[in-house]
Amino acid sequence: MTDFYDLAEKKSVGEIRKLYPISGDFFDNMNLSALAEDVPMADALEKSDPEWLQELGTDTDGVLEQFCEFMEALTSPQEETALIREITIVGGHDKNGMPEKAELTVKPGEVISIVGPTGSGKSRLLGDIECMAQGDTPTGRRIRINGEFPDEETRFELEGRLVAQLSQNMNFVMDLSVRDFLQMHAKSRFCEDPESVAEQCYACANDLAGEAFDISTKVTQLSGGQSRALMIADTAYMSSSPVILIDEIENAGIDRRQAISILTRQDKIVFISTHDPMLALSASKRIVIRNGGIAKVMETTEEERASLSVIEELDDTIMRIRSMLRAGEQIIPGHFAVPAAASSDEA
Repeated sequence: MTDFYDLAEKKSVGEIRKLYPISGDFFDNMNLSALAEDVPMADALEKSDPEWLQELGTDTDGVLEQFCEFMEALTSPQEETALIREITIVGGHDKNGMPEKAELTVKPGEVISIVGPTGSGKSRLLGDIECMAQGDTPTGRRIRINGEFPDEETRFELEGRLVAQLSQNMNFVMDLSVRDFLQMHAKSRFCEDPESVAEQCYACANDLAGEAFDISTKVTQLSGGQSRALMIADTAYMSSSPVILIDEIENAGIDRRQAISILTRQDKIVFISTHDPMLALSASKRIVIRNGGIAKVMETTEEERASLSVIEELDDTIMRIRSMLRAGEQIIPGHFAVPAAASSDEA
C-alpha cells in the first residue's frame, strides 16, 4: 500500500494531483487550492499562512493526517465488495407499524424490480439498502451482507463501496468534456488503460442515449437522458460497487432494456424502482410496496414472461410515435403497427 505520508514529503502538490486525480477533491474540499504546486506538499503546508490553517480548524500535521486518511480510504484494495455473495432484506414495518412479513435474498446477476404507487415508499427501500439499514431507519428494516448483519465498523468500511445509486435527477457541475470526465474517473479508479475504458464507456453511453453526442461535448451540455446514459455506462464498466440502485430509469429517455442488460452482464445486483411494466416483468422478482411497507415479494412467472413480447411491441410502437413527434412528423393511423393482441376487443 502507498505510504501517503512519504508521498507528501517527496512529491509536489502538482505531481500528487497528476498521480492521483481524486486528490483534487481533498484539496478543493479543504480550500487548499492556494498551496504552491511545485514544491513537496509537506513543505507547501509549512510555508502556508498559520492563520489560514487555523481558520480551517487544524494545523500542518492535521492536514497531512486527513490527507493520508482520505487517500487510503479511496485507494485501499476493495476486496470486501468483490466478495459480496448475497444481500438479504429483512422486513421491518409499514407506516402504520404493521410488520413486513418478508425476507428476500438476492445474488449477483439478479434484477429485482420495486413497484407501487407514487409515494408508497419505493425510494425509502432503496435508501435502506444504500445505508445498509440495521433497524435505524423509519422502516425498521435490516440488511444482511453474506448472511450476517454488519456491525458499525463494517458499515463504515463498506460505505460508498457497496452501492452505486443512479437517481432520477443528475446534474454535472464540472465543465469538462465527456472524454476528460471519463478519463478522470478511470484514473481515479485505477483502471489499467484509462483511455480505452473511457472510449468503451462513451460508446456504450451513445448506444443507450436517445440522441448521440460527441466525446468532446461538455458534460454540462448533456441532456438529462444523455447524462443518465453516461453514468450507467460509467457504473457498468468502472464502478466496483456490486449493488446498483436505479430510481425510475423509464424517465431518462434511454434504451432501458439495454441498460439493464449491460449492468447485469457485469455480475451486479440490480434493484430498480419502476412504474414500467416491461422493466418490472423483466426482473426475476418484484417487490410490491404499499403504505411504506413490503406488501409482497413475487416471482415473475413464465406466463408473465410470455406476455413481455406483446408489451415490448407496444413499447416499440410508443417509441416510434415518439420519434415521429421529435422529427416533426404527423401522427397518422396506419403509419405504425399496433400489436394484434393489444388491439383486440379482449385487450
